[in-house]
Amino acid sequence: MGFTRQPWVKRLLVVSTLGAAMFVLLISPAAAQSGDTNLDVDDQVVLNGRLMVPEDQSVGSAVIFNGPATIDGTVRESVVVFNGRTQISGTVNGDVVVFNGAISLASSAVVDGDLVTQSTPQIAQGATVGGSQQSIATRFDFENIGLASRFAWWIGYSVSTLVLGLLLLVLLPNLDARIRAAWQTSTGQSVVFGVAVFFLLPIAAGILLVTVVGIPLGLFLLLGLALVYTVGYVAGAQVLGRLLVRPPTSRFVAFLAGWGILRVVGLVPFLGGLVWLVAAVVGLGVLAVASRRAEQPMETASAQPVRQAPAA
Repeated sequence: MGFTRQPWVKRLLVVSTLGAAMFVLLISPAAAQSGDTNLDVDDQVVLNGRLMVPEDQSVGSAVIFNGPATIDGTVRESVVVFNGRTQISGTVNGDVVVFNGAISLASSAVVDGDLVTQSTPQIAQGATVGGSQQSIATRFDFENIGLASRFAWWIGYSVSTLVLGLLLLVLLPNLDARIRAAWQTSTGQSVVFGVAVFFLLPIAAGILLVTVVGIPLGLFLLLGLALVYTVGYVAGAQVLGRLLVRPPTSRFVAFLAGWGILRVVGLVPFLGGLVWLVAAVVGLGVLAVASRRAEQPMETASAQPVRQAPAA
């Protein structure tokens, strides 16, 4: 029937869904800790929202990626705020590190470690800081750290995309032909679809996050964007490879050619990011066009009128 003509679409959905599910399962324990209200818990980690340590509560470490932090109780280790305002009236036995956002210490605040901030902290009279007050730029040498971390990320992402691309080509033997046909016959349509998918998905996730019932779905969609964009990037590498390596050369050789060029360009600052964006958009676009075409034979067949047998 019609479904047998598009097994590669179903397999692609299965691979992507399994990858997204594994990623969500890996991050879910850290996210779940943000809602713990016990009087004595290990850590409190918040991805997006508000971090609060009440006056009668004691936690291990307190970390928030986006949102305000209020420390009225006791933090036995350190407080780390990546983006958001920080207010402390309780006790922090370790360091307080605020990468971006204002910070204020009430007169009852006690910080036994260092106070590391980007902006100038507002410290009320009577507050205690046992360590030193440092700026983020002084505490962290971002120039050296940035170079090493960028190269480490490049290696990790290169290996990941290589494995994902080869896996997709093995599981979906017709993927190469579908991608090539979509790009050759519908280049403009592929670009339009790619731009739409790339930018509309995070917008949809943001809309879901502002609704109470849609927060879990919005969060999972936001976390799954990394996998979706990477699948598009891999498909974009296949498009580039087929522009350089024509059939009947193996689809694996074509992918390795496109992947190799993209990863070498990825080492160049700014240009690497721009090329990644173009490859992801093109890849998402050709996958969208190929998916639509895979559904057309089934729709066409179902739309044809049933012919009645001639009367005897």
